[in-house]
Amino acid sequence: MTKHECAIVTAFTGITMLTGEDIGIFYKYIEDKIGRPIWTHELAAPEMWHRIKEACKEDFIELCRTATDE
Repeated sequence: MTKHECAIVTAFTGITMLTGEDIGIFYKYIEDKIGRPIWTHELAAPEMWHRIKEACKEDFIELCRTATDE
């Protein structure tokens, strides 16, 4: 799984799959999907997570649809 794919899974599930410097990949992904910068404190709001999940839903479904055994 790529780090970009980890960002998609994190955005859809809320389970952090990236740490350290890689967390920037997640932020870039959700900011692109939402269309504006996201502040860390905004992630404490369930409403923001709902918006993020809805914004990345198609990417998550596509990731699952194209999954392989390898």
